[in-house]
Amino acid sequence: MKAKHQRLWLVVGALVALGGAGALAFSTLGEKATYFYAPSDLKKGPAPTAAIRLGGMVEKGSIQREGATVRFVVTDMAQTVPVTYTGILPDLFREGQGVIAEGKIDPATGQFQAETILAKHDESYMPPEVAGAMKKTGSVSAGS
Repeated sequence: MKAKHQRLWLVVGALVALGGAGALAFSTLGEKATYFYAPSDLKKGPAPTAAIRLGGMVEKGSIQREGATVRFVVTDMAQTVPVTYTGILPDLFREGQGVIAEGKIDPATGQFQAETILAKHDESYMPPEVAGAMKKTGSVSAGS
């Protein structure tokens, strides 16, 4: 009977430890998750306060450089979001190209403060999140 109780406590202890590890992993992943938004998604409701990924196309004629700071507009062809970024841009960053900016929205100004900029790497590629968001707004055809 003693061996049976020891096995029972071992199984219970293992389940508690496994449950605790799972809860810790889930809470950590939830805190570090960065959700993707298109400009139209941001205009639909209150601006998120956590870090997000903003994706779309760099609007033509919107790039303004002031030293190391760059201001531009991201569009999904339905809505636009102004973006400010300080740092070195990827070589492939340009107007009319797909872009994903990671950062936060400044609640005081409504500007998106980007910490990271990712640019598409060739003419035929568009990040899946950007393509899906633009298809959802009807700004690109399914074959694009």
